[in-house]
Amino acid sequence: MEQDAWKQQFFNDRLPACPLKGHWLTFCLVDETGSGKSYGGLPYTLYDSAGQQHRGRLNGDGFASVADFFCGPVILVMEERYTGQEALYQSLMTRPFYALPITELQVRAEQTHFLVNHDQHGEHNPARQNADHFYQVEVSDLVRHSAHLPPRSSRTHPPTRQVQKMMADLGFGPPEFSSHGLVLFPKKFTVLEVRPLRALRPAISIHDQFCALNLYQLALMATLSYCDFGQEPSTAPEDKVSFPLDPSIGNLFVEYLSCYREAWRFDSEQAQRFYPVYEEVAYSRRFEILPFDPELYGQGDTVGSLEHPERLHFFNDVESGTDTQAFICHHTEVVLIAVRGTASGADILRDADAHQVSFVEGIGKAHLGFYQAFRAMQNFILGYLARFHTGQRIIICGHSLGGAIALLLAEGLRRMPDAHYNILLYTYGAPRAADSEFTVGASSLVHHRIVNHNDPVPSVPAPWMNTTAKLWIPGAITLFSAPAPGGLLFAAGLVRMGGNPYQHHGEQHHFMPIMLPDGTHSSVLWKPGCESIQEAGCNRALQLQGDMPDRDTLLRQLFQAGQHFMTASYIPAAWATLRRWQQTLDSQGTLVTAREFDLLDQALEDMRAQLRAKRRELARRRPANDRSHETNDPLNAEIDRLHASRERLASLRWRRIEARDVYGSHAGAAHLQASLKRWFSHRENREAAQFASIPTPSHNDLARPQTLDIDSIV
Repeated sequence: MEQDAWKQQFFNDRLPACPLKGHWLTFCLVDETGSGKSYGGLPYTLYDSAGQQHRGRLNGDGFASVADFFCGPVILVMEERYTGQEALYQSLMTRPFYALPITELQVRAEQTHFLVNHDQHGEHNPARQNADHFYQVEVSDLVRHSAHLPPRSSRTHPPTRQVQKMMADLGFGPPEFSSHGLVLFPKKFTVLEVRPLRALRPAISIHDQFCALNLYQLALMATLSYCDFGQEPSTAPEDKVSFPLDPSIGNLFVEYLSCYREAWRFDSEQAQRFYPVYEEVAYSRRFEILPFDPELYGQGDTVGSLEHPERLHFFNDVESGTDTQAFICHHTEVVLIAVRGTASGADILRDADAHQVSFVEGIGKAHLGFYQAFRAMQNFILGYLARFHTGQRIIICGHSLGGAIALLLAEGLRRMPDAHYNILLYTYGAPRAADSEFTVGASSLVHHRIVNHNDPVPSVPAPWMNTTAKLWIPGAITLFSAPAPGGLLFAAGLVRMGGNPYQHHGEQHHFMPIMLPDGTHSSVLWKPGCESIQEAGCNRALQLQGDMPDRDTLLRQLFQAGQHFMTASYIPAAWATLRRWQQTLDSQGTLVTAREFDLLDQALEDMRAQLRAKRRELARRRPANDRSHETNDPLNAEIDRLHASRERLASLRWRRIEARDVYGSHAGAAHLQASLKRWFSHRENREAAQFASIPTPSHNDLARPQTLDIDSIV
């Protein structure tokens, strides 16, 4: 073997001979096309078997020739720090926290591209033909500090490590290079194909305007918040961390996206494949998960308590009892925060505690349980922003309970003095989180609130509620032993006495179901502006009978509770909306076709007829001399709103879709067509029908529902 050949002239059986000098070698760095121009002029250092340094620079084609070094293999390293002036790299290298050791080699590798659209090295590099040795290498092979670089990928032609280890064991060459650097052999020409440092990141619009892209992308991110962070070890790591759990937050951002691999799972029980629209970016522009390198980053809250990725990016409040969970990460344009919805018994108890308390960060009052969760995570979010917010758009998303907490978080951040945070909020199936005074005070917060047809959770807490857990829970228990006092206590714990009613915040976007010509189901997303549609069955209008609200309509919605789940409901509907709007944009059609208008208009007319019938029924029950209801009849008001909604629907028959309606700030971006080509390469995204049907959920997708908030059924 080659190792044995050089060893024989350098050693006898047990003792080294005098070192010989005069050996030579040549090597080059190339990209996947076989060109070395991307690496032209890079500085390098070779360490020979006697520990001598040989410095130089690659020529314009990425080649180097080195002569007159001590015999035996040499170790190549390329650790020269970046000295250019590009603002991105300068900011990463000089930031006060987690300054990155970015090398010239890293910057060059970030400017190269994969020859084909996948994460693996190519197999047919033309530079391989003339090489004595050909290795597929990564930047992390050639530098000391690599925690901020992606995990190494599999490769067909990996560099050899045995000789390097043998040299270290025998005491030849600098011992610090036993774990990094590459071995090159004398009298040989070696070609090093450097893997491009490219990453994928979900494309997210930073514009205020609602767009179908954000609807779909942020639904996936909100669902990801239900996953664990997935770090091993999860606490007290000593030298390195990994993220093997798929799906998990760390696995997505580190093992997949940082390594230029597409991910499609955002729920541990998910069977359907939902791919985000990914844009290809230079590695340093990815969503960053901060590195764990105790040698470089020793800061911690207490002595011996090192910070690590899970502590920095993942909030999981198990100590104070709120059980709030969220993750945060960022890139150069976006800080992304996703808040988890109801997933545990602690969440259910918090959901039920709808007593109103002052929102001290602003004005108005908030749901006590949601407010406690927001306060629990507030310092975690503020600490992260203080370190890594450099003017990016802060985009917050959340589903169910997570949407309610996200609203309070967004408004709290917006009102931070002198912070100037620019917030964009998307919520899915969120309950009411605060009162009407809060809603007025937060009117300038950009909030797109998505509601799926008969999802029951957005109907709660009802405007009349002030659910005090200290009263209604004992009252519910007492009902079984003493029905009369128990019932009074239960009612007192539910009904608000004085103050302002609960009220939704944000611009509502509502999925309304339709059936396509082939019999499959889909939905139309629009802004009805009508509480009857929002609460799916006119619950608000019909709850004013007698002394206690009538909850029958809402209870019937529980049979359609699947419309609250993300992977079985919101994500498929958001995907269908993105596909429908893409097709409408391509065909230069209108937002609502004539057939869709007829279907939706008939549904609205049916609801209007139900309200009229209910009004007649109530009129028959009232005494003939009772005129008190005529002045302010909620049914009449709701009928009027339905009429206004039908007129708004009619206007959509003529509205044309523009690229910004579909893609937001990414409309017209240089990367868009390449990103869409990658997205459409997956069969799930190639819908042949004129308008996309909602993918039918598999059995597995229904196996892990997000638990309903308890105050949706009280």
